[in-house]
Amino acid sequence: MRVSIKLKFSVFLAALLILTVVVLSSLVLRGIELNQQSQVESILAQQTRLVNLNVRQAYYTEAVRQEPGMFLQQNGRRLVQALSNSTGLPIALYDMSGKQVGASFPPNESELVQETLNYALQNKIAYHEQGETLLYAAPLDGPEGQIGAVWIQYPVQSYHDFYARIRQLFLWAGIVVVALSFILGYLFYNRFAAAITRLKKSAASIQEGNYITESPVKRKDELGELGQGIYYMSTSIQQNIAAMHTEQQKLQLAIEKLQALEQQQKQYIGNISHEFKTPLTSIKAYVELLNMYKDDPQLLDDAISNIGKETERLYEMVEKVLHLSALEKYDFENQAEDVEIRALLEDACGRMRGKVEKFALKMELHLEPAIIHSDRESLMHIFINLLDNAIKYNIPGGTIRIENERRMQGQPRVMIRIHNSGTPIPDEAREKIFEPFYTVNKDRARKTGGTGLGLSLVKQFVEKQGGTITLLPGDQQNQEGVTFQLVFPLVDTDIDTSLQVGNKSE
Repeated sequence: MRVSIKLKFSVFLAALLILTVVVLSSLVLRGIELNQQSQVESILAQQTRLVNLNVRQAYYTEAVRQEPGMFLQQNGRRLVQALSNSTGLPIALYDMSGKQVGASFPPNESELVQETLNYALQNKIAYHEQGETLLYAAPLDGPEGQIGAVWIQYPVQSYHDFYARIRQLFLWAGIVVVALSFILGYLFYNRFAAAITRLKKSAASIQEGNYITESPVKRKDELGELGQGIYYMSTSIQQNIAAMHTEQQKLQLAIEKLQALEQQQKQYIGNISHEFKTPLTSIKAYVELLNMYKDDPQLLDDAISNIGKETERLYEMVEKVLHLSALEKYDFENQAEDVEIRALLEDACGRMRGKVEKFALKMELHLEPAIIHSDRESLMHIFINLLDNAIKYNIPGGTIRIENERRMQGQPRVMIRIHNSGTPIPDEAREKIFEPFYTVNKDRARKTGGTGLGLSLVKQFVEKQGGTITLLPGDQQNQEGVTFQLVFPLVDTDIDTSLQVGNKSE
């Protein structure tokens, strides 16, 4: 069974206050009792001396000297009457045999009275209380020693009444003091209990993962320091757990990347093995045919032509693979410079003019001046690859359209679009065309010498130049075919837009 600290504090405080009041009251009442006893003893001792003095005085004033015992027997009643009148107290006189020789009150022959009297006859003082009266017995001295005993009855009602009033006063005062002290102490300790309760709730909240935003107790004492410590502990735990979660997320992301890279590596190895196997199979087949039919001139011409094509394809494939691997492994420093896009695109189109004419294609240029900060050779490689793809995968008599556009809203940038009128790329292949060795149509890629590495290299080059490349939807700008869009940060924000826009058809 759990007992709250508030209840413990309250019970302890009440017990401590009651014990304190009881002990103090007992000590004070005991002091009063002892003081009353001492006072009564002093009064009775004084009365005893007075009685002895009066008895000796009466003995010496007698005309005829008698034996003290005989004197006491003959004059006891007279002496008792005189002593009782002078002291105002009931008095009785006894001789040495214990016989009463005079008394101012009815005799009491109880055993206790007789025992007390025997003490007095042995030259001792003895007394005891009987109801509201103190029975006091003391030796009675004569001219030559003890001649009997004197018995005095002393009323102690007033002492008892005083003691009762004091005890009652202490009782009520104790109750009031205990009650007030308990209330004040309870309120005082309640603050501590409330502070401890808040500390406990804060600790429980931290245990449940609900971290505190400030100290639960604002005090300038040890509890305040404890509350501040719990707050700092909560903040540290929260920061550490947040850091752990961040590291866990990073680790999880790294694991996912490693798994993705592993999958890509497996796919890459499978693709490259497959792509290498196809031309090698063709070469091997021609070699075997040549061994079988060495004298066939037509077979020799076909073998030389096809082996040359497959060898060229293998060479191009190996070169691109090595280039792609170098891009992924090394972070080459680009020789960045300000490049005028329109002039560079016109140069790239000029290089590809012969191939365009070979396939009877039409090339349209819609260019405007724009300057970006990039590596010129990398840009040329990007444009040549995209133009080469536009030529390879176009339709007979088709069109290639190259255009650029400057956008000044937000971050200034230039958008370059290279469009060909060939067969659109299916939606399910849009996310995969930039993967190494991926081709939409395997048969057509072999016919055109495609390796599936060109776009992967282009994407690597574009991203290293700080740009992006995307495949636009087929219905972009209400035109069919394939359109690649490149976006690069623009440098010449203040370029003269009055320059004539290039519009050429080839």
